[in-house]
Amino acid sequence: MKKQFMQWAGVGVWIALTLSACSSPQTEVGNLNVIPQPQEVSQDIQTAPFVINPQTCVTYPEGNEMLKRTAEFLASYMKEATGVTVRTSTQAERKNAIILDIDSTISHKEGYQLKVTPETIYLNGGSEAGVFYGVQTLYKALPFTKGRQVSAAIPAGTVNDYPRFGYRGFMVDVGRHYFPVSYLKQIIDMLALHNINYFHWHLTEDQGWRIEIKKYPKLTEVGSTRPRTLIDRETQTYDETPHSGFYTQEEAKEIVQYAADRFITVIPEVDLPGHMMAALVAYPELGCTGGPYEIPCKWGVFPDVLCGGNDQALQFAKDVLNEIMDIFPSPYIHIGGDECPKIRWEKCPKCQRKIRELGLKNMPAHSKENQLQTYFMSEVGKVIADRGRKMIGWDEMLEGGLAPDATVMSWTSTHGGIETARMHHNAIMTPIQFLYFSNPTYNKIKGTKSLERVYTFEPVPEELTAEEKQYIIGTQGCIWTEWTRDSVKMEWQILPRMAALSEIQWTEPEHKNFNCFLKRLPSLLAIYKDRGYDFRQDIYDVNIDIVPASGEETAQIALRTFDNAEIHYTLDGTVPDAQSPLYTDSIQVNQDVTIQAIAIRPQGNSQISKEEIHFNAVK
Repeated sequence: MKKQFMQWAGVGVWIALTLSACSSPQTEVGNLNVIPQPQEVSQDIQTAPFVINPQTCVTYPEGNEMLKRTAEFLASYMKEATGVTVRTSTQAERKNAIILDIDSTISHKEGYQLKVTPETIYLNGGSEAGVFYGVQTLYKALPFTKGRQVSAAIPAGTVNDYPRFGYRGFMVDVGRHYFPVSYLKQIIDMLALHNINYFHWHLTEDQGWRIEIKKYPKLTEVGSTRPRTLIDRETQTYDETPHSGFYTQEEAKEIVQYAADRFITVIPEVDLPGHMMAALVAYPELGCTGGPYEIPCKWGVFPDVLCGGNDQALQFAKDVLNEIMDIFPSPYIHIGGDECPKIRWEKCPKCQRKIRELGLKNMPAHSKENQLQTYFMSEVGKVIADRGRKMIGWDEMLEGGLAPDATVMSWTSTHGGIETARMHHNAIMTPIQFLYFSNPTYNKIKGTKSLERVYTFEPVPEELTAEEKQYIIGTQGCIWTEWTRDSVKMEWQILPRMAALSEIQWTEPEHKNFNCFLKRLPSLLAIYKDRGYDFRQDIYDVNIDIVPASGEETAQIALRTFDNAEIHYTLDGTVPDAQSPLYTDSIQVNQDVTIQAIAIRPQGNSQISKEEIHFNAVK
């Protein structure tokens, strides 16, 4: 069977001709080309598909508890999509069965092989994680038939798949705004749907300490509550409502287990030595001035940080991280390291004494205070290394010289990742310009253009050598919650851009295609809708592209939607509707106009897209 990278994404209808025409329901067939796009897909549309029915059984090897759980996940996913309840069993059934198993010959441990025949689906993984990702593909390959008198089927064919990157992350900040355990579980389910395998949990901030530390109880007794919150940057308006919340160690372990069941590792972050105001309010002796301190109710970077020359502050950091490592079995521990002003350190007797003790001198690339931070982080790193873990920090760690064995998350741009790779340290690309989904500047970009900005980001810079490129171990999206107070805005910012992120993380570049991605997107949006995710609705809007015609005082206007919906438009200032002119080809204009366009769909019309075109008068 020839390998195909299908450029269509919808579902088809296949009629079982062997059944009598009067009794056979239609069978709607899904598509093995899902999001993220598998590396190799071959579909055989001439062969009958595998039809889901109440007799379908998902089988797994006896005694393998992880595959048992994954089989149960698949059964629940099938119920979600089709409304059909299927069985799970350890019996070696071969007809009307989906067989899950491990194949040690699959070289990539997170890879899987999928073979679909009319009677049986064989899903083998290089490990239990590989089988889980194959199950995600099966789930997304199903047509959404629940509530309709249509049978659901998966097309005959094969998939050979594996992830491009071993690190596929997403970060949620709960320091600025607390989100309950129940909602974080929903976020983890969202990550699983997109084949993301690391949940970076940003647990501490100036505005709130969110994780219980038993040796320092005031961190949550005092540091988890602020009296009010800034809600408008321009007017400096506050809500005058206390905001609080933290996670007990048992709740954190519950999150860790919930994620692990879905092959997701939780990476805890305790951001230090900066972003520590909540801790300083609880324990003012840890700061350079001794306080008093107040928990900030607004956003930004604050001058008061842990005292870099105070042995008590260093011991505090070590104690906290030891408790963190008792809770979180993650191989990575994130210690922040970003946005740590040195204003207090420059004048602090303890910091300056420590600088002299260490023999630090100002250098062209690194100030002595920046080198003090490197010392502080290196000492913390020793505690992490002694527990067999790896330290991750933001790219400001480079400012004083990189601590031994540190992994860098490059957020200010890709330059930190490039510098890190050239130093032969591992780097994770998470640049604010592309992968900060809460960035207000880029949230103004609407519709498919917002998706394209994420999708076209390439994490591995061409300027690196082949050897250096190996140190780019993955990429990550981030959601910061200064202005994100609830799940509605959280999901509006995340989705569907997480779908574009997943294809950066999973799919090899040669198998990526943005137009193909858009054609595959409706099937994923159907899952979002069924789960009640509040994704950005402007994905349905009309994109207006205006291109000046060369050498002429005219402009070409092109209108498009991601799903090729019917488009109607106006040029006379009136509001477009289904009776307005139908868009069929590019529109040429040679005078000032306002174009407005609307997409018409059976399930509802889009919002109106609008652009003004002005021609400059030329004498």
